[in-house]
Amino acid sequence: MGSTFMGLEASKRGLFTQQSALYTTGHNISNANTLGFSRQRVNMEATLGYPGSGLNAPKTAGHIGTGVQAQSVQRIRDAFIDRQFRQESTKLGYWDSKATAISQMEDIMAEPSEFGLNKSLDLFWKSLHDLSTNPDNAGARKVVIQRGQHVADSFNYMHKQLSDIRGNLGNEIKISTEAINSKLKQIADLNAQIKAVEPNGYMPNDLYDARDVLIDELSQYFPIEVERVPSGGNALSIAEGSLTVRIKLNGDTIDLVNGKDYATLETMDSDTPPKMLDGTNPAVGFGQITIVPRGNVTGTGNNKPPLTPMTFPIEYGDLEKSKGKLISLIDSFGHIDPLDPTKLSGTYPDMLANLDKLANAFMEAFNEMHNMGEVLPPATKPVAGNDFFVGNGAAGIKVSDEIIKNPSYIAASDGTGEEGNGKWAIELANVKFLAINDDPGPPPIIRLGGANIQSFYQGVIGKLGVDGEQAVRLAYNSSTIQLTVENNRASVSAVSLDEEMTNMITFQQAYNANARMITVIDETLDKIINGMGRVGL
Repeated sequence: MGSTFMGLEASKRGLFTQQSALYTTGHNISNANTLGFSRQRVNMEATLGYPGSGLNAPKTAGHIGTGVQAQSVQRIRDAFIDRQFRQESTKLGYWDSKATAISQMEDIMAEPSEFGLNKSLDLFWKSLHDLSTNPDNAGARKVVIQRGQHVADSFNYMHKQLSDIRGNLGNEIKISTEAINSKLKQIADLNAQIKAVEPNGYMPNDLYDARDVLIDELSQYFPIEVERVPSGGNALSIAEGSLTVRIKLNGDTIDLVNGKDYATLETMDSDTPPKMLDGTNPAVGFGQITIVPRGNVTGTGNNKPPLTPMTFPIEYGDLEKSKGKLISLIDSFGHIDPLDPTKLSGTYPDMLANLDKLANAFMEAFNEMHNMGEVLPPATKPVAGNDFFVGNGAAGIKVSDEIIKNPSYIAASDGTGEEGNGKWAIELANVKFLAINDDPGPPPIIRLGGANIQSFYQGVIGKLGVDGEQAVRLAYNSSTIQLTVENNRASVSAVSLDEEMTNMITFQQAYNANARMITVIDETLDKIINGMGRVGL
C-alpha cells in the first residue's frame, strides 16, 4: 500500500502552489496601473502519479495522484496584436509629427488674417491708389513707404520664423537620434539579463514587459521587425528568449539589436564633408543615417554595401515613406532632392523657396514698373535706376534707403515735371494684377508661371492648408486605429481588478481546502500512531 504520509505531501504541494498563485495575483493587483505591465498567471500541472512504471512497482487499484505543482509563471501576451500596435505607432508617429510641423507653419503664415502678408500687400496697393489722387502730398508718399516696409517686414518675419523652426526640427532630429540610441542600448541590456535568467528555467516576465515598452516606443520612430532567439540551456519552451530588432527599409533590413549587441545611429547632414545634423546650418539638409554596429548586428537581410567595414549608410530613398517620426522630421526639415542633388526638398525648404521666389518676383515686377515712372520735382530721376525695393529673397527684401530718405523719388507720375500727375501710381498698383510668366530671362529673374503676386501666394497658402488638413486627418485616423488595437491588447494583457479579486478568492479557498486536508491527514496519523496497537491496555 502507499505511504501514509503521501497525502501530506500532496496537500503540501497544493498549499505551496496555491500560495504561489495568490502571490502572483497580488503582484498583478499591485501593478494594475503600471505602464506596459502584462497580467501574469501560474501554470499549474499535476505531479507524476503513484506508482511509477517498472517491474518492481507495487500494484494498486489505480494510478493515485500525488498533487499539483506550479510549472511556470507566464505573462499573458498576444504577439500578433503587439505587431499590429507597432505598425500603427509607426504611422501615427509620422502623421502626428507632420501635423505638428505644418501647424507651426500655419501659425507663422497667419492666413487668412488681418496681420499676414496678403493683408500687407492689400494695404500697399491701396496706399498707391491714395497716392494717385495726391501725388504731391508728402504724407501720402510716406504712407506708401511705410506700407512697403510693412510688406518687406512681413517677408523678413516669415523667413526668419520659418528658418528658426526648421533649425528646431534639425535639433529635434538630433535629439530623436539620441533617444533611439538610448532605447537600442536598453533593449540590448535587457536581452543580456533575460539570457542570464532563462537558462535556469525561470520566466523573467517583468523584464519582458520592460523590453516591450521600449520596442513600442522605438516603433514610433521607424518601422521595425522583431525576431525571437531562444536562450538555450534549461529554458522553458514558452520562454521568449532575446530579441533581434531590425529597421525595415525599402526591400531591406538592417540589424539594430542582436542579443546583447546593438548599433548606434548617426544622422548626418548634406554638407561636404558630412557633419552631425543639428539644425544650426540653414544651407544643408538631411544627408544620410550612418549605422555604426557594436558587435554582431549586421543582419543577413542587409543588401547595403558598407561605407567602411564597420558602418552602413541609409539614404533618404532607403527609408519607407510616411512611416515613422524620424522620416517625418526629415521630410519637414528637408533633404537632398533625388532629382536634383543641388536642391533641398521638404516642407520647410519648399515654403522658404516659394517665399524667396515670390519676394524676388514681386521686387522685379514692381521695380521694373517703378523705373518707368517719373519722380516728383525738384528731385531728378537717378541715372543708375530708381528701384523701390532692394535686396534678395524674403530674408533680404527691404525698401531702398534712398527712397526712405527722399520720398520724392517715388515714381508716381507718367510725365516729367508734372507734380499733379499721379497716373503712374495707378500702374504701380496694377502690378497686383500683373501675370508674371515663365518667359526666359537672365538670372536672377524668377517667374511665377503666369500667376500674379497674390494669386501665387494664395496658391501656396492653399496647398499648405490642404497638406495640413491631410496630416491632421491621417493623424486622427492613425490615432483611432491605434487606440482600437491598444484596447484589444488591453483586453488580453491588462489587469482586471474584478478578475483578480475572483482569482484571489478562488486560490484562497483552494489554499484553505488544502490546509483542511492536512488537518484530516494529521488526525488520521494521530489515530494510527496513538490509537492502534493498544488492545488490552
